[in-house]
Amino acid sequence: MLTINCRCEAVELALDGGPVAQFYCHCDDCQIVHGAAYVPAAMWPREKLRIVRGAPSSWALRATPRTTCRECGTRLFASPPGAPVHGVTATLLPPGSFRPAFHMFCRYAVLPVKDDLPHYAGVPALFGGSDTCVDW
Repeated sequence: MLTINCRCEAVELALDGGPVAQFYCHCDDCQIVHGAAYVPAAMWPREKLRIVRGAPSSWALRATPRTTCRECGTRLFASPPGAPVHGVTATLLPPGSFRPAFHMFCRYAVLPVKDDLPHYAGVPALFGGSDTCVDW
């Protein structure tokens, strides 16, 4: 069991077991919501994430509901519609525990990111996509 908090510690989440995937998301929704070129995310099965303390708010800019601390505004997790997972904002994980395996939605990338990870144009096969990569 892993517990994480928002920045002001008003909200605490319990994460049971390990993530099913860890990656960088470059989708235009994440870019707008987080004010960043891409977001580190760790996916946990929905039933393995529990709100232990606090009363976060949930809202959707477009289609993906996002849970946020009402006090400090920390983006806690996203809940992709129809998916059995929550995408936890990986910057909230303990240091050294984020181990990304790929980048996704790179067709929306602000700039190329050069590293040794796969860079999927959209959604990888792991999430029902095609594994088509961008050629940077």
